Amino acid sequence: MSRTKASRWLLAGALLAVTAVVGCEAEPPPVKPVEPPKETATIAPAKRQKVGKNVYLETPDNGPRRVVVNSYVCLREGQLEGFLTRRQAKEHEYILASDCDAQIIHAALIAAGAEAGSPVRFGPGDQYTAAHGTTIKVSVQYRDKAGKLVTMPAQQWIRNAVKKNAFDHQWVFAGSRVIPDPDQKLPPFYGANSGDLICICNMPEAMLDLPIKNPNSEPDTRIFEAWTERIPPMGTRVDVILEPVLDKKPAKIDEQPEPTSDKQ
Repeated sequence: MSRTKASRWLLAGALLAVTAVVGCEAEPPPVKPVEPPKETATIAPAKRQKVGKNVYLETPDNGPRRVVVNSYVCLREGQLEGFLTRRQAKEHEYILASDCDAQIIHAALIAAGAEAGSPVRFGPGDQYTAAHGTTIKVSVQYRDKAGKLVTMPAQQWIRNAVKKNAFDHQWVFAGSRVIPDPDQKLPPFYGANSGDLICICNMPEAMLDLPIKNPNSEPDTRIFEAWTERIPPMGTRVDVILEPVLDKKPAKIDEQPEPTSDKQ
């Protein structure tokens, strides 16, 4: 089987796996967005397969598989609910936005070897269950005013709003949840598409979240803020690189089993 055909089977199987989860209501998207740059070839040459609008799966011969999401800077100062959102969703409280489908990113992360866990859960009183899943190393890559390619951990764009020290937490692949249409007239809705792609405050529809308790409190009491001096100008095109932290390397795409049918 060719690499391209096998890749399509793998991504199709991952998308089917996403739709097996059931969840709760999503938040309505507000706010006027920054105009995003036009989609073009990725700025860093690599062995990448386009799997959706502004989403790429990187499969080098040597080295880890990674997912690359084309995005742009939509916020440079203020308290944060998260790091990466969808275009026209929550650009007033996330640093980056992307014109993409979060469900495609989810499927690409599975193809890169990650395993989805579960978003945060809050119960009666102080009951709290942290988000969990494969740890995801998140990096950003962009070109500065001189045209130099800059790559750094996403954490360097975030700091503690009170202590003013660096953000040092890793994200996990919580995997969001799929919300069925109660009237069964529309396809199921992937919760993170409401805007919660990479969260900092614990969100029940987060695709990536922190494995620590950081509830979505009122904006003036949020713990983390944008590190303005380190973030490039508004509208700057940024590649968000998502690398699963794995105990072992995933099998090559050509070695993945073909999907089987449940039909007898």
